[in-house]
Amino acid sequence: MRIKFSFSLLFFSSLVLGQTTLDSDSKYLEDQFYVGITYNFMLNKPNDIAQRNLSYGLQGGFIKDLPINSTRTRAIGIGLGYAVNSYYSNMLADESLNGIVYSRLASEENFKRSKLENHLIEMPIEYRWRNSTPEEYKFWRIYTGVKLGYVFASRSKYLFDAEKVSFSNGDIRQIQYGLTFSFGWNTFNAQIYYSLSNLLNDNTTLDGESIEMKPLRVGLIFYIL
Repeated sequence: MRIKFSFSLLFFSSLVLGQTTLDSDSKYLEDQFYVGITYNFMLNKPNDIAQRNLSYGLQGGFIKDLPINSTRTRAIGIGLGYAVNSYYSNMLADESLNGIVYSRLASEENFKRSKLENHLIEMPIEYRWRNSTPEEYKFWRIYTGVKLGYVFASRSKYLFDAEKVSFSNGDIRQIQYGLTFSFGWNTFNAQIYYSLSNLLNDNTTLDGESIEMKPLRVGLIFYIL
């Protein structure tokens, strides 16, 4: 009797565990943590302004995956993350009594670099397609959407041989937004971000010319889990 009872209990437990595992597998989620690196281009630069050095961007965060079909190959992703972006060029930003003044580099002599830098809290919103399954961890993906950014810290820096200047730059636009597109296979995925907002505030000028630079960021994004 005890043997029959034990066998029945073991059989019932196996059914419950198997059903739980099946339910869990059928409700899998994808690509919820991410890190990325980009090269940052500046579009719509003023005349005679050129990029220098390596303008880079780093990002990382969490995206909540919300599947919208029964096979979970399509989803909406809503996330929160952090990013830092740097833009190197021959455009100098300097503090004055009337605010920040922008100028073109007059001479290359003793010049090292000039940088605009911002730190953002970002919220990506994506439409996601992938050909994944509960058992397959290597698959194709195409994600596209928008990304909203809030700049909570920004600086300008320039460096000559005998002079180094760094200060907080309030001219960098605080609310930024743009279009995103990423695609790839398995670990390595290309990503593109095209800004719909200017890098600097609308009233920012260089020698009387409005500065309407927009970032274009191209790089790699890695989905961890």
